[in-house]
Amino acid sequence: MAPSSVRPIRIMHVVGGMNRGGAETWLMHVLRNIDRDEFKMDFVVHTDQPCAFDDEIRDLGSKVIPCLNHSSPVAYARNLNNIMRCYGPYDVVHSHVHSFSGYILGLARRAGVPMRIAHSHLDTSDFDDAASYARRLYISATKRMVRRNATLGLAASDKAAKALFGEDWAADVRWRILYCGIDLAAFADPVDATAMRAELGIPADAFVIGHVGRFMEQKNHTFLIDIAAEVAQREPNMRLLLVGDGPLRVSTEQKVVEAGLSDKVIFAGTRPDVSRLMLGAMDVFVMPSLYEGLPLVGMEVQSAGLPMVISDAITEELDVVKPLVRRVSLSKQALAWAEEVLAMRNIVGAISQAQALSHMEQSGFNIVLGMKDLEAIYRG
Repeated sequence: MAPSSVRPIRIMHVVGGMNRGGAETWLMHVLRNIDRDEFKMDFVVHTDQPCAFDDEIRDLGSKVIPCLNHSSPVAYARNLNNIMRCYGPYDVVHSHVHSFSGYILGLARRAGVPMRIAHSHLDTSDFDDAASYARRLYISATKRMVRRNATLGLAASDKAAKALFGEDWAADVRWRILYCGIDLAAFADPVDATAMRAELGIPADAFVIGHVGRFMEQKNHTFLIDIAAEVAQREPNMRLLLVGDGPLRVSTEQKVVEAGLSDKVIFAGTRPDVSRLMLGAMDVFVMPSLYEGLPLVGMEVQSAGLPMVISDAITEELDVVKPLVRRVSLSKQALAWAEEVLAMRNIVGAISQAQALSHMEQSGFNIVLGMKDLEAIYRG
């Protein structure tokens, strides 16, 4: 704990909004576990709408500060400069909004902020390459700004580093990997599976496919419904448990109706008890994402001892408890995925949940270990 006479290190995190996404969940793990006497964190968000973590952030002594008009460079610069002037001075600006971080860190550099961190949480390479000409110009310009203005760059994985910092990212001493850890304590708590399923309206003997993620194109929910339909033909007692919310939820609900799966799909919404759902309600986790950085939910799945079937677009750095992980190409049809999902039922017992959790506790994805690295970065 820092002496009371020493000013805490002031950190501004910049994020779209503090809802239950991967980067946002990690930031909450950080806020809960960091020494809040030594480090003072504020969250600048690009929305004026309430978000899931806002109240807890304030309860923990931090601020949620809207900075709007991010589509208008002049208005956004005025707003961010006002925030830095009114709420600062900040020692660190830590930006989590991919290539737009370059513009933010340029404003922070001109404001005299000494440590400016660009953090890449996603591998967007394929989508960047397929973008429109105007979008590619924007991406190229903002990535140049990252290189010019960042004093440090962090990435969730090798692929995430390449996506923002370039194929030769390792040649620049500023860029490094920082695995986003999770708080593993909740996965050591026993869960009554019968009660958990009853709460969700799921039969005790159902075969439950689980998924946690925002309803957005990246998560590939449309294909997930196709997979579930194939599983249901072979296992009528199948249920699909979808946790999360987002802009594509309504279209996903419609797809479920069209597939004749209305009685087999549970939309659970956003929930604070993901660990309980994984431990008590799910049998196999499926993640057919089009792209990721290094998804924290994959770490939670392994901590729960759940088998998972994931897309080959996800970095292999995710595979900590290897017996639990099965990769399938996105070029494969839904039937091939369904067969893998059903096959993964048979590995239950190959490794216990306690053993899987022990693997995670000793890995770089344990928030207790990860916090030491992050605190050292901020002190530097």
